[in-house]
Amino acid sequence: MKMAKENNVKLHGMWASPYVKRVEIALKIKGIPYEFVEEDLVNKSQLLLQYNPVHKKVPVLIHNGKPICESLVILEYIDETWKNGPPLLPQDPYKRAKVRFWTSFVEKELFENLLLVARSEGEAQEKAIKVVFEKLQLLEEGLKDLFQGETYHIDGETMGILDIVLCSLFGAHEAQEEVLGVKFIDPEKFPLVCSWVTALTEVTAVKELRPPHEKLVAVLQFIRQRALQASAA
Repeated sequence: MKMAKENNVKLHGMWASPYVKRVEIALKIKGIPYEFVEEDLVNKSQLLLQYNPVHKKVPVLIHNGKPICESLVILEYIDETWKNGPPLLPQDPYKRAKVRFWTSFVEKELFENLLLVARSEGEAQEKAIKVVFEKLQLLEEGLKDLFQGETYHIDGETMGILDIVLCSLFGAHEAQEEVLGVKFIDPEKFPLVCSWVTALTEVTAVKELRPPHEKLVAVLQFIRQRALQASAA
């Protein structure tokens, strides 16, 4: 009974959220059983508002009744709490610092600008697309140092926080390209980034959690149209 209580894990999320997908992947590769609680983000549950009164957003991880909010915070909590699975951060302090740096870069520079592409059109969108390409080029150069000339092998035993965050951003790049009409994961422009994303999407845990392509396209189109209507109002 004590073990069951210690492993009482729930995840409040929404199936299409890339932030929620990060947590799902981490739980999966760590081998942590959990209950998924689907949230309606238009009509948020009282539990979600109670667990995350500051941001009122998903994901929220509930571990033994205690809520943990914000996806990157949750990932580090999972890594620090469940030591028996594959580590999500390197043990070496310098390598760990580099991973945190590039994770922050992907989160703040790539993720936020890709959202601008999805929520804009015309000249504003063209500007956002240019910025995303510039950030991808910086990431491409950074990977040369991060990988140090080695062939990057990735599987469920070696997938870490940086991999998870990048996968949550570009794991559905084919659906993004269909909705936005822009090819970001281009093997000619960004060969390292492209090979990295391709390897990540082949990880068993990632494939098992990937929503159907058509379903993703539909929700991305809905989100884009709603954002454009809101900006025009």
